[in-house]
Amino acid sequence: MAMTASSRAALGAGNPTGATGAEAERSPFARLTELLAPYQPALPLINLSVGEPQHALPPFVGAVLAQHIGEFGRYPAAKGIAPFREAAAGWLGRRFKLPRPIDPESEILVLNGSREGLFLAALAAARYVAPRAGTPAILLPNPFYPAYGAGARAAGCEPIYLETTAASGFLPDLDSLDEATLARSVAIYLASPANPQGSVADPAYFAKLKALADRHGFMVLADECYSEIYTREAPGSMLEAAGPDFAQVAAFQSLSKRSNLPGLRVGFVAGDKRFLNLFHELRNVAAPQVPVPLQHVGVAAYGDEAHVEENRRLYRQKFDLADQILGNRYGYSRPAGGFCLWLDVSRHGGDEAAAVKLYRDGGVRVVPGSYLARRQTDGSNPGAGYIRLALVQDAEATAEALHRLVRLLDEKQGR
Repeated sequence: MAMTASSRAALGAGNPTGATGAEAERSPFARLTELLAPYQPALPLINLSVGEPQHALPPFVGAVLAQHIGEFGRYPAAKGIAPFREAAAGWLGRRFKLPRPIDPESEILVLNGSREGLFLAALAAARYVAPRAGTPAILLPNPFYPAYGAGARAAGCEPIYLETTAASGFLPDLDSLDEATLARSVAIYLASPANPQGSVADPAYFAKLKALADRHGFMVLADECYSEIYTREAPGSMLEAAGPDFAQVAAFQSLSKRSNLPGLRVGFVAGDKRFLNLFHELRNVAAPQVPVPLQHVGVAAYGDEAHVEENRRLYRQKFDLADQILGNRYGYSRPAGGFCLWLDVSRHGGDEAAAVKLYRDGGVRVVPGSYLARRQTDGSNPGAGYIRLALVQDAEATAEALHRLVRLLDEKQGR
């Protein structure tokens, strides 16, 4: 894949220890494993590094699988079974204030979770949009979910990292984008709620982004897999601002976070039917399809809100603990969505040093923020000095981990 000089320079970003560009593009979790490999935790391990939900599965999963077990003997259709697409479309209509109902026949596709869809969407977008004025580019929030960067590179596009800091509300500053960059943009990834900061875009932000996409002809790839994890106001959707044809917008959803089913690998994409038609053709030859029995679990999941509300109650309980234990330390404030904490440890030795100390001395495994981001053109890394904690363990383990964190980070640096 051809790369511009600026994109090659960006590959080495996000690594304050001077690792090569190739190392910087590896999984942040592989890098974390190597960082912690020399140490043994002094206390029993509490893993808050991976955003893998640990709450109970919905009670109906086993029965639905048993009822449809024979359908593992069928090759699934690429677009998904009609009952799944209808269930997903119905849920979108109940959950969000859409300009009109989604057409389950032409405006929804089943996915192997949102990750696969977000990756392949970059390839589809590069083929869908009109020729660009210059080197094709894909805009990414920084820090970002690694699938975005992988998709941009696989599509042969230059990744342009838009820093998301406290100054911009932890969302990309749309007003800072110049016309030349917008004119060569193939797509922009937007995560709302954001991973890792938990920031949520409001209707005005969605509307501004939609206007830019319409004017410059690029796709908005909206990652909304955390939309059902919130403790106060329900986040909106980019689809609400997409207009009557949902043009230039594709929104991605997953049952992993909403329904505690990360191993099911079921999600969907909804939006612009012309884009989804091309996306369907790509997936039909390039991606494994979703087993039919798993889609039936999805039908049941999108038809039930009781387990989702219980899920939110459990996360709300853990954020209440964070409010009490952390207070205003480390720049903490309760996030608007998602289940992560984004803590400023720049005064406690930095993100890598803090991650090592918490693991070695406290048995708490967290991710250095610099591993989730890339350097900007000025050399700064918007993730540096932060750590990410995923509040996926039960309330007791969460409270213990937070108490250990405060004790260790607030003590004088002993070694």
